[in-house]
Amino acid sequence: MPSDQAYQLITLIVIAAVLLFGIIAMAVFIRYFRFWIQSKTTGAGIGIFDLLGMTFRKVDPKVIVRAKVMAVQAGLGDAEGITSKGLEALYLAGGHVPLVTKAIIIAHKAKFDLTFKQACAIDLAGRDVLEAVQTSVNPQVIDCPPRTSPQALSGVARNGIELRVRARVTVRTNLNQVIGGATQETIIARVGEGIVSGIGSAETHLEVLETPDRISKRVLSRRLDSQTAFEIVSIDIADIEVGDNIGARLQGDQAEADMKVARARAEGRRALAVAAEQESIAGIEENRSKLVEAEAEVPKAIAQAFRDGVLGIIDYYRLRNVQADTDMRTAIAHSGPPPAKPGAPS
Repeated sequence: MPSDQAYQLITLIVIAAVLLFGIIAMAVFIRYFRFWIQSKTTGAGIGIFDLLGMTFRKVDPKVIVRAKVMAVQAGLGDAEGITSKGLEALYLAGGHVPLVTKAIIIAHKAKFDLTFKQACAIDLAGRDVLEAVQTSVNPQVIDCPPRTSPQALSGVARNGIELRVRARVTVRTNLNQVIGGATQETIIARVGEGIVSGIGSAETHLEVLETPDRISKRVLSRRLDSQTAFEIVSIDIADIEVGDNIGARLQGDQAEADMKVARARAEGRRALAVAAEQESIAGIEENRSKLVEAEAEVPKAIAQAFRDGVLGIIDYYRLRNVQADTDMRTAIAHSGPPPAKPGAPS
């Protein structure tokens, strides 16, 4: 009896295990059947165990299967590097599997040389690989300056006339330089610099107005798209208008500045002359004070001469008479001749 019970217990365990395995197999089949049948019917080559392994690797089977089926239907496969393992690696690295697959398909249809590894590198670098391929197929037009900018590019010809220009730059993506290449802002800056330089090299503004394409040719010849993610296809002048006469305004400002400098120099010379005049007046007053001081010493000298007996009374009065006669002659000389009487002969 105990052996029969043990046999029944083992039988129950085996049946439970079989049922459990069947349930698990049924669950796996139900979950992955549509992906497996889709892969089987399209020739994508993804088996049921591959789908099960994706679950353990935390990869969404739906994304991988759809991307692989899309590539196979477009004529791409393992030969081009689009394998299920490669797609899983891109998914685990945080890449955009559907965008990369679509980009490779578009590049293949347009006969562009874009490999799976290159597309993955562009996507993982943070660039939109699908947009890059679409721009390569359908070139993009960039406004220079951007439409959001209210001001146009301003350049001054050699005759001093200002020209305001708006240009349109047609570019396409250079897939070989997308990684590490400069963006649209660099293209806009370089083209703007080239346009301003082209206007500045013209002798007159009329030359630019007559042949605007000379600016485009000059800019294109400078290879402004080097080290950028784009290739410049063409540069077209969309709008050009005449601005201010910058040369005349600068000359007027220069003349005004020169006049102010001349006035300042003249004011400096006038101040120096006034200072010299004041110094002369001060010197005259100083000499006059010395003269008064010297004249004050004369009475002292006369008194000392009286005390010493050198000068007598008679000599003093004679000196006074000579001095009075001198003062009279000086006064007559300063007064001039008397006015003539009316009617008297001249």
